[in-house]
Amino acid sequence: MRAIVTVIGQDRTGIVAGVSTRLAELDVNIIDISQTIMDGFFTMNMVVEVEETGSFSDIKANLEAFGATLKVDIKIMNEAIFEAMHQL
Repeated sequence: MRAIVTVIGQDRTGIVAGVSTRLAELDVNIIDISQTIMDGFFTMNMVVEVEETGSFSDIKANLEAFGATLKVDIKIMNEAIFEAMHQL
């Protein structure tokens, strides 16, 4: 299943490395990635592939808790739901 991951917080060293490492540990593959720093705020969007064998809710909880350790907000959402929410 494809999903969208968003990361937002104060810019600091190690955010991309930390999130990428955690995704790899969860067997989540990064398909596409975009990041921007605006006036000291770090934003990153990823399209990822989540293995169907794992629990999406467990991955979501793990990423949200991990975000707290990095002092950033990490959200993950099913791509189909994301697209439905953002259609004009």
